[in-house]
Amino acid sequence: MQRLFPWSLLCVCLIGLSGLVSVHAQDQPKKVGATEPGFQSIFNGKDLTGWEGNLKLWKVRNGMIVGDSPGIRQNEFLATKKQYGDFELRLEFKLHGGSGNSGVQFRTRRVPESSEVEGYQADIGENYWGCLYDEHRRRKVLAQAGPELKDVLKKDDWNEYVIRAQGDHIVLKINGVTTVDYHEKDPQIARSGIIAVQVHSGPPLRVDFRKLRIRELNKNK
Repeated sequence: MQRLFPWSLLCVCLIGLSGLVSVHAQDQPKKVGATEPGFQSIFNGKDLTGWEGNLKLWKVRNGMIVGDSPGIRQNEFLATKKQYGDFELRLEFKLHGGSGNSGVQFRTRRVPESSEVEGYQADIGENYWGCLYDEHRRRKVLAQAGPELKDVLKKDDWNEYVIRAQGDHIVLKINGVTTVDYHEKDPQIARSGIIAVQVHSGPPLRVDFRKLRIRELNKNK
């Protein structure tokens, strides 16, 4: 019995420890990203694979897409090679100094023999924050953002844009505030196209984008 006692004691201790390990494992937090089922990154954070545009203006730095304009005469766009129809796009943007103009194009196409694109734009910039603009097509603001945006907008810091397009229905949100809830009445307007980010013509500006991810939607839902 004297020889068996130490081994018995060891077994009891091991059983107790295994129980503690099991409890602790159950208490571990879930992996980051579990709250965004179905979303896929469209920017790998390392290079511009899957994108095309003027690489003199568009770079990748520290996991961001950086549009760094010295001052240009025409708008320039970095665009996905893939087209998207119904989707929800989430991303973060920062317009340095809060000055200049940029935007996120969607359901858009390249204009032949031009640096321009035409299609919807989720606008970024003074007097246009959160608006829905029709770039190079109808050339007008389709829906204005409401005054409540000023309470959450960070003009010279990171903001989150959510862009949801499903059928004729378009919803834009910045930092959780709905800025646009729009229904397209023209059936001839394209319901699919590329996604792109913009540096606007005019004085120098810098705009950064990060955490670009998308969830394609079932059109029947």
